[in-house]
Amino acid sequence: MDSIAYVNGDFVLLSEAKVSVLDRGFLFADGIYEVSAVLGGKLIDNDSHLARLERSVGEIKLPLPETVARIKEIQHELISRNQLKDGLVYIQVTRGADVGRDFAFPKGVKPTLMMFTSVKDIVNAASAKTGIGVITVPDIRWTRRDIKSVALLAQVLAKQAAAEAGAGEAWMIEDGGKVTEGGSSSAFILTKDDVLVTRENSSAILPGCTRKAVVKLAEERQLRVEERAFTIEEALRAKEAFITSASSFVQPVVKIDGELVADGKPGPVALRLREIYIEFARATGT
Repeated sequence: MDSIAYVNGDFVLLSEAKVSVLDRGFLFADGIYEVSAVLGGKLIDNDSHLARLERSVGEIKLPLPETVARIKEIQHELISRNQLKDGLVYIQVTRGADVGRDFAFPKGVKPTLMMFTSVKDIVNAASAKTGIGVITVPDIRWTRRDIKSVALLAQVLAKQAAAEAGAGEAWMIEDGGKVTEGGSSSAFILTKDDVLVTRENSSAILPGCTRKAVVKLAEERQLRVEERAFTIEEALRAKEAFITSASSFVQPVVKIDGELVADGKPGPVALRLREIYIEFARATGT
C-alpha cells in the first residue's frame, strides 16, 4: 500500500511526492534531516531529535518553514494517516528551489519541508539477538559532522562497503585507528574494567540522540561512562561492543573486521541496556 508523505503543506501519496529539480537539497545537499523512531504509534525521544534539527538548521543559517510545534503535528498526522505502529518518521528541510543554480543563498525563496514514514520492527530485529559485525573504513567526511547534513556520500560508501562485506555497520576511523562513529550510529565499548566508553561530543561526530539517552540511562544505573576516543585495538580487547541509533536502539557488535569481540556473542550489558532503552521508549513515547 502506498503511504502518505508531506511536502510543503500538502499530504500526498509518497509515490507522487515531488520537489523541483532546482531544489538546493538536490543540487548542493544544502539541507538537514532528522529521523525519529515510532513504537506503538508513539514518537520516541522526539523532543531530542527536534532540538537537534533546530540546532543543525541554525548552524547553516537555514530557517525552518514551520514551527517545531507544527512539525510535531505533521509527524503525528503522518503516523495516523499511515496507521504506523512501529517504524520511523523522516524529516528533511532544504533551502528550497531558486530559478537557477547559484552557490550563494537565494533571496525570497521558501525552504522545502518534506516528511514521510517507513515501517520497521526495531524491537524484534533478529540482529539484536545475534549481534552484528562491523567493518572499519577511513573517515573521509567534512569537519562539521555535528551538523546532520543530507550530504551523506561518505556514509553511503561506508555502508555499501559494509553491505558488500556482509557486515551490519561500518565504523569510521581516523587519527591512527581511533573510532569516530558508525555510518549511521554511535559506537560504544565496555572495557575489561566495566567502563562504558563512547566518543565525546564535538564537531568530529554527530551528537546522537539515542546515544545521549543510553548514556543517561547507564549512569542512572551506576554504570561508569567515559566519553573519549577509543581505538579498534581497544575495541577488540573489550568485553563488549555495541552501537546506538534511532533506527536500531541498542545493537550488540560481536565482530570487528572479521575478528570476534570477546566470545563473539551479544554481551549482557548491551542486552540489558537495550531492554532498559525499550522500557524508556515505551514509557516516554508521545
